[in-house]
Amino acid sequence: MTTVRRALGVVFAAVTGVALLTGCGLRDLRDDKGADPAAPSALPSFEVKAPVPPGKPLDAQAKVQPVPSPDPSDASAVARAWLATAYGYDTAYDNGPQDANLRALGYLTEEQAKAERDYRPGAGSGSDWATWADHKAWMTLEIAEDDDEQGPGGTPGASFRTFYVDGKAHGRDGWTGPGPQLTAVVKLTTAGPSGWKVAGATVTPAATPPSAVATAPSSPSPSSSTTTR
Repeated sequence: MTTVRRALGVVFAAVTGVALLTGCGLRDLRDDKGADPAAPSALPSFEVKAPVPPGKPLDAQAKVQPVPSPDPSDASAVARAWLATAYGYDTAYDNGPQDANLRALGYLTEEQAKAERDYRPGAGSGSDWATWADHKAWMTLEIAEDDDEQGPGGTPGASFRTFYVDGKAHGRDGWTGPGPQLTAVVKLTTAGPSGWKVAGATVTPAATPPSAVATAPSSPSPSSSTTTR
């Protein structure tokens, strides 16, 4: 993950709340290209799934990596599971990043879960999501904890963990490109018998290195050249 760390930069030292990548999904951009509906498609066909109700688990045909149940007494394991779920997008199911955030409510404190349920995404999810959705992409994630912790010190009832997330998007049409790439400083608090819960996070999206060029089928759509931030 050395390359990812150089790309991600320096994380914030103070955690003040949750800054999640949120927003509702955009329509399929292929609708705007004026293609002849009768012309044969250059891309392989695949089944398009209707979005599942917000917060509901994905079905067995989803492509995202399964998230093992963490040991609730292990703060790092809980934080890692939250990140894997909250950024485990499958755009054949999800309208936007908020759908994945709602699937991760079980890792949050009651207060933070309520704030997430009450959140109403804005009008768009950004160019990255539009590209992923155009290819009906799902994400694979590499999540690494910072071994040289520089974040705020913990207390007996609170702990902070810093993670680097390096995502890759995989289109159902054969396209691949960068996925979510970010640094997250996660605050966790103890919640009695239920163990550690995520109480907030400061998330810093990373700039995509110049070498991170997406790949595409032989007849790519115009949006396939778009890369993440």
